[in-house]
Amino acid sequence: MLPLQRRLAILAGVLLVVVGCVPVSSAQVRQPNIVMIVGDDMGYADIGVHGSKDIPTPHIDALAKGGVRFTDAYVTGPHCSPTRAGLLTGRYQQRFGHEVNMGADAGPNGGLPPSERTMADRLKAAGYRTALFGKWHLGSAAHLHPMSRGFDEFYGFLGGDHSYFESTENGTNPLYDGRDRVEASGYLTDVLTDRAVTFIKLEKSRPFFLYLAYNAVHTPMHAPEKYLARFSGIGDEQRRTYAAMMSAMDDGIGRVVAALRDEGLEENTLIFFFSDNGGPIMPGTTINGSTNTPLRGSKRQTWEGGIRVPFMIRWRGRLPEGKIDSRPIIQLDVLPTVLAAAGVEPKVEWKLDGVNLLPYLSGKRQDAPHEALYWRLFGHMAIRKGPWKLVKTMEGPLLVADTTSPDLSGAQLFNLANDVGEQHDLAATNTGKVKELTDDWLRWNKEMAKPLWGPGAGGRGRGGE
Repeated sequence: MLPLQRRLAILAGVLLVVVGCVPVSSAQVRQPNIVMIVGDDMGYADIGVHGSKDIPTPHIDALAKGGVRFTDAYVTGPHCSPTRAGLLTGRYQQRFGHEVNMGADAGPNGGLPPSERTMADRLKAAGYRTALFGKWHLGSAAHLHPMSRGFDEFYGFLGGDHSYFESTENGTNPLYDGRDRVEASGYLTDVLTDRAVTFIKLEKSRPFFLYLAYNAVHTPMHAPEKYLARFSGIGDEQRRTYAAMMSAMDDGIGRVVAALRDEGLEENTLIFFFSDNGGPIMPGTTINGSTNTPLRGSKRQTWEGGIRVPFMIRWRGRLPEGKIDSRPIIQLDVLPTVLAAAGVEPKVEWKLDGVNLLPYLSGKRQDAPHEALYWRLFGHMAIRKGPWKLVKTMEGPLLVADTTSPDLSGAQLFNLANDVGEQHDLAATNTGKVKELTDDWLRWNKEMAKPLWGPGAGGRGRGGE
């Protein structure tokens, strides 16, 4: 008879062979969770890693230090609804006419067209449990409701803004739990965080997609005393309230990440954080006390202050930590990146404009994800190609313009590599570059659809900005 140690060694070898022949269990190859956190109307300068001195944001900063922070990250819409339409489809929203917030002429069916499939649709089909907590702003008709667009769960509001303290079932802009109107209790930023944490704890055993769309720091300017007390040294009342609202959102983000850590999900969760547009500092917008330094311009403009946003991606153990990337990206890239992480192969007929960022994040690709990025918002336009940016924008309300025959006369040219503040117009001395970018933008513009609705009275559209 063989010695015990010898028999155990043989048995161990047999087990290794057997285990090697057995398919890996679903638990071992579980798809990563996706957590997408979006702030609303944040100023570019108002987080610690971007130089903020008066508003500490330790939890947002921790996402940046634990992942990849993009310095040149953009959104396709310089205000709320268009950005969200592009985000959830991975396509320039102008391709399907969702150019601006829903205006008065959008009608009761105004919103993300039913012909477009959302990120939630794609992930739900791949076996994910999907939830949206917070701001929708893509239509209020029943067939446009989040739970008609791929989300299994929804708690939040359908319009563009909402009180942080008050909500009644019979109000003009109610809160919804699923499809039911509900009366809220508590500070809305905290309530949304509570729902996100509960969702994580309940769904920890299967892959989930959590879209946490805070309305912070969008107007109205509401903050509870416990957050206001942190900023007693800020004399300007609006800035103080804004700081308190930012701090509440930052605390919420910390609680969400802590919930992932507590449930052992941190290394199997891909996290995104960014803002839906730049801070509103221009008269005529819903000014909230934000700052976009050193960027020029505001929400609803195509200068950098309206379209460049804080943006970070973290996947612990899978992506670099503390990396700063200056290559231009855009929120359209989130969908293809998420699909790649989930093992979903996009189809050609989906006609996605975004790019899977995982090879760029991991270092497998060193080139730029995009040759050029484009913007169109009635009379506003821009194109960025390398460091060069051609832009035409304006102060004041949005003006209805003929998008089929756009007027690019007077467009300004900037080299963002050494003029991020867009102070030195180089158009007169670089006519060849102006023509190149003009031709590129016009070629792209021909592929876009006519807007489905106009900008509404004063350019604000229905349901806030």
